[in-house]
Amino acid sequence: MNMRPIQMVDLKQQYVKIKKEVDSAIQEVIDNAAFIQGKAVSDFATALSAYTGSKHVIPCANGTDALQIAMMALDLQPGDEVITPSFTYVATTEVVALLRLKPVFVEVDPKTFCIDPAAIEKAITPRTRAIVPVHLYGQAAPMEEIMDIAARHKLYVIEDNAQAIGSDYTFSDGRTQKTGSIGTIGTTSFFPSKNLGCYGDGGAIFTDDDTLASRLKMIANHGQSRRYYHDLVGCNSRLDSIQAAVLNVKLKSLDAYIAARRSAADFYDAAFSAHPKITTPYRASYSHHVFHQYTLVLEGVDRNGLNEYLAGKNIPSMIYYPVPAHRQKMFAAFGGGDWSLPVTDWLTERVISLPMHTELDKEQLQYITASVKEYIDK
Repeated sequence: MNMRPIQMVDLKQQYVKIKKEVDSAIQEVIDNAAFIQGKAVSDFATALSAYTGSKHVIPCANGTDALQIAMMALDLQPGDEVITPSFTYVATTEVVALLRLKPVFVEVDPKTFCIDPAAIEKAITPRTRAIVPVHLYGQAAPMEEIMDIAARHKLYVIEDNAQAIGSDYTFSDGRTQKTGSIGTIGTTSFFPSKNLGCYGDGGAIFTDDDTLASRLKMIANHGQSRRYYHDLVGCNSRLDSIQAAVLNVKLKSLDAYIAARRSAADFYDAAFSAHPKITTPYRASYSHHVFHQYTLVLEGVDRNGLNEYLAGKNIPSMIYYPVPAHRQKMFAAFGGGDWSLPVTDWLTERVISLPMHTELDKEQLQYITASVKEYIDK
């Protein structure tokens, strides 16, 4: 078999297709020697603003910083409660604890994997200040319901859009809006494996609020609005010019990348749809799923055994995430043992993600799907 090696994310083949444009963009930064806050950064912010419809885009060093800066800009105080799903990558919740806020973990919908609005409503107390929905695996959280809840209770909404950039959310009146541009503040990551990824670390923050945008920019730049005059306690979080140059090139292909991922997901869906032990990803009517991950839910299957079997056939697979946030040791001091989240626990025992990227071809997809069914049916 002369099939290309299967990668969880094949960034090398993706680069080959845009090599000339990327190399030229990087060389331009080197020639200009504007490595920090160069023109490539402002150009990217402008282009991403136009793409997402967000009035203000503030590039920063990574997606975790984006979340932290967002919470700092909203002036959340120690002890304030922040509602967030436990079924997510730890960065979402880590910054809550880092700022000495109180994470309040709630359930997700077992079909969409995203935060459950009914669970949010039940968790609100007089100390609740913000909700952090996560658009997990590329599926949009139910933002219309979440924004209604936030408005009624006067809460901030910080969207963690690290896994769903480019996704369109459809409201009940038919209008659409990009995820990350709906809440009070949106955040994203440009980690290389993301749908829009750079060749290092990077992130961005989104808002339509002029005052908030000013605070976000200041906090990301040592709390200064002009050099050496520091009005706020801030941090040092910048997207460097070389990463911005790469992202400027890749942003032009983001919609094509999403289409390629959705095409691969369609193939997977067709292969697994009739299998009684496999539940394929649900596609909510309001969400244009962009498939950062393609995640199955298995029932009556040795999930870890499948993971090992696929590895033996040179097929990578991942478990996102084996330990939910509310069961992580770092949150024990916040009452981690007190949360009862049976849906989250149920999912963490059953989910497995298959290779998903822009370069998957039919031969690879046939081999992956046949191997999965071979193990489950043996």
